[in-house]
Amino acid sequence: MERKEDRVHSGTHRFRDRRELGTSVQIHDKDYKEPPAAPLFEAAELTCWSFYRAAIAEFTATFLFEYITILTVIEVAKSPTKCSSVGVQGIAWAFGGMIFTLVYCTSGISGGHINPAVTFGLFLGRKLSLTRAILYIVMQCGGAICGAGVVKWFQGQREFELRGGGANVVSDGYSKVDGFGAEIIGTFVLVYTVFSATDAKLSARDSHVPILAPLPIGFAVFLVHLATIPITGTGINPARSLGAAIIYDRKQAWDEHWIFWAGPFTGAAIAAAYHQILIRAIPCKQS
Repeated sequence: MERKEDRVHSGTHRFRDRRELGTSVQIHDKDYKEPPAAPLFEAAELTCWSFYRAAIAEFTATFLFEYITILTVIEVAKSPTKCSSVGVQGIAWAFGGMIFTLVYCTSGISGGHINPAVTFGLFLGRKLSLTRAILYIVMQCGGAICGAGVVKWFQGQREFELRGGGANVVSDGYSKVDGFGAEIIGTFVLVYTVFSATDAKLSARDSHVPILAPLPIGFAVFLVHLATIPITGTGINPARSLGAAIIYDRKQAWDEHWIFWAGPFTGAAIAAAYHQILIRAIPCKQS
């Protein structure tokens, strides 16, 4: 029979944990459920209203994102001095804050991508089907074009074009290689944060991370903008770059536009591979 003294001396170690340690406990004794990989093509989606509702949510969210952020960029450009506007920090907060808000609003409907690079990365991680990924990207680009168009309408064509239309270009003093590298690294930070913030393992009993995915995602966008606005104006979102480029429609924006697709998609692919294969070893667990 256990004595009272034994219970006192054993303290927190009274109930011993006899579970296995190391990777075996992660694979065979999981207390969280890994979501199944999405099929490449899912015909049933095409007959579901939720599929199209999610696409509409992506269009609306990207429209609002483009409108608020491009308008902020142009208003800062119009200011005669840095002290009379929100400055670079304000632009970064506008981008990060809008992502936080819109991901929070739409994550339960569409997943809150609002970015073709995020959609591409999650597709590579088998989080959504090819049909859904293509529809999302089309709707995101459409929303961004409309958002930039509304900004031009409010500002007037002359003022909009004089301030550069919020279009992404590589800044003077930097090469296209510099801009391409900045877009890769910036998008890697964003997409890696998305994978980490939405990881199923956050629900495990040994996880002490509060699950509020929009917060770290929005903060990642804010930090990347602080770092790369001086280099490229910060793309990391091909839809945002495309919307501004189409409405602004100037040669420099189009000459360098490939950077703002190739860079983010490359960064997203690296982030997906890093998280899914190296960090989480998902292929090994599914085999």
